[in-house]
Amino acid sequence: MRTTLDLQRFYQACNPSKTLDMGNASDSQYYIDFSDVRGCKIVEELERTIVRISPNEPTCQLFTGHIGCGKSTELQRLKTELEYEGFHVVYFESSQDLDMADIDISDILLSIARQVSASLEEIGIKQKPGFFANLFQEIGDFLQTPIELSAEAELSLGIAKISAKTKDSPQLRTQLRQYLEPRTNSVLQAINEELLERSIQQLKQRGKKGLVVIVDNLDRVDMRTLASGRSQPEYLFIDRGEQLRRLKCHVVYTIPLALIFSNEYERLKNRLGGGIAPKVLPMVLVRQRDGIDYEAGMSLLRQLVLARAFPEASWNARPGLIPELFDHPETLNRLCRVSGGHIRNLLGLLYSCLQRQDPPFSRESLEAVIKDYRDDLLLAIDDNVWGLLYEVVNQQTVKGESDYQILLRSMFVFEYRDKVGRWFGISPALAETEQVLAWQR
Repeated sequence: MRTTLDLQRFYQACNPSKTLDMGNASDSQYYIDFSDVRGCKIVEELERTIVRISPNEPTCQLFTGHIGCGKSTELQRLKTELEYEGFHVVYFESSQDLDMADIDISDILLSIARQVSASLEEIGIKQKPGFFANLFQEIGDFLQTPIELSAEAELSLGIAKISAKTKDSPQLRTQLRQYLEPRTNSVLQAINEELLERSIQQLKQRGKKGLVVIVDNLDRVDMRTLASGRSQPEYLFIDRGEQLRRLKCHVVYTIPLALIFSNEYERLKNRLGGGIAPKVLPMVLVRQRDGIDYEAGMSLLRQLVLARAFPEASWNARPGLIPELFDHPETLNRLCRVSGGHIRNLLGLLYSCLQRQDPPFSRESLEAVIKDYRDDLLLAIDDNVWGLLYEVVNQQTVKGESDYQILLRSMFVFEYRDKVGRWFGISPALAETEQVLAWQR
């Protein structure tokens, strides 16, 4: 058991932008299962739908939550669990392929086709791109930019070449979409028949149970309004949701949390989710509705911090190592409490502490970090927002898409679950401002 602090490794482990890869042994040491204190077991529910309820029929499941609350880590865990169950899983971050400010259905479908074909090609499953070979030739002629491919070229390479041609040219991208739009159903049919169905058959011949595609980061799609008057997420996931659901394999999509608060939520659920409600990942419950610490959640957050510093130490030994990191146990509690149970917030505050001094961190240093964090939040709050926050403090609810955009997307308010149900609480950093304290008095 290693109990000495490797400062450089601790620094890297606290990077708030890093997603844990649960297939990586060193990353998996840092993982803490928060399902018992989130009020839901989402990974288990997603997995059961695929493995137990509908292993041989395509499923389409939706997953959302605050950006930074731990969705990607949970999806990585889902990938690992499904691979253990015998499925071939293709996980990818859509933001690496797509421009989140400018996406159309054809972009998502081609991205999925490229990622699936590339993953399967790595294990020796290659499909001859019959429809796509002709499509690539026609696209090259239409765009007047030849797509050079050999007769034996893999499907993933062809799509990658098209993406490379259009990625840095909005004009070419618009032209490509105009060409593909009337052919969307044909492209979808070809993806199903030439890629997915054939590949699943070959996977089963190798003893696999099927194919699962996990499309992460689509929750980051820009909320901009299109010429039609619809927001980009409404257009993609509601207006065109039925097409995204028609892929003949198991698919898990992340979607923007704003859609949960939309007055078209039922249409979303029926068109893209097939009548099944999206799974929402709430914050780790660190305080109860009455403001008192929730010790089970606080304990797990302390373990998260200590695991980043001492991954090899046993669960029971880690609390004894708190003096290596903090001047007093209450300083660690303060860090966990002020994070609001938001994982990236917690890591961001911890990272800022590391930028200021080497451990053990002093309470004074932590308070300076918290003050900077609070000041940054306050910059975006005007009288209208204070009015909305007042309602949250008093009623612990958020109503409607406009309130969501202002309060949850800006991290002024967090969502929690307990035995009673869903409730919302103001950011602990904002709860300490004079304005909020005056309301409570």
